[in-house]
Amino acid sequence: MGKIIFYEGRDFQGPQWECGGDCADTLRHLGRCNSIRSSGGHWVLYEKANFAGYQYVLGPGDYPDFGSWMGFNDRIRSCQMFPPYRGSYKLKLFPRPDLSGRSTEVTDDCPDVASRLRLSDVYSCDVAEGFWIMYEHPNYRGRQFVLRPGEYRACGDWGSQQPAVGSLRRIKALKANE
Repeated sequence: MGKIIFYEGRDFQGPQWECGGDCADTLRHLGRCNSIRSSGGHWVLYEKANFAGYQYVLGPGDYPDFGSWMGFNDRIRSCQMFPPYRGSYKLKLFPRPDLSGRSTEVTDDCPDVASRLRLSDVYSCDVAEGFWIMYEHPNYRGRQFVLRPGEYRACGDWGSQQPAVGSLRRIKALKANE
């Protein structure tokens, strides 16, 4: 089973707290988070309590500062362990809300949605299989949005305020800092 250790200081210094499962409010344990060690499993970290706000997906590894997990600050207020998944991956992207317009099917990682799939905006999507990370910018950069199986009828359903999707990655054997 996986675990994650949160440290208040950079480079694994200062007070720490070890977590082995979902936590809706990490503030009870630590005031801030500047470095993380993760082992066995994948985690979704949230900027706000109750699994809300900016999302960060971490695989096993060492993260010496919040920049190493693409964090904007030292606030991690909740976390969830991600279930292991070894099946197929498939999602459909739509150029309009409510799963309308011509869909584009994706079954593999895509570092540049605009150039590879010829999509400028994604307003809705249907995740048929697997777990995915949707990134705001190409090459797996910018805000991250975790997609679980199900329908997302508007970009707000996955937590975004705009339809910009730069890249997509399947959640599977991520390595640290990837």
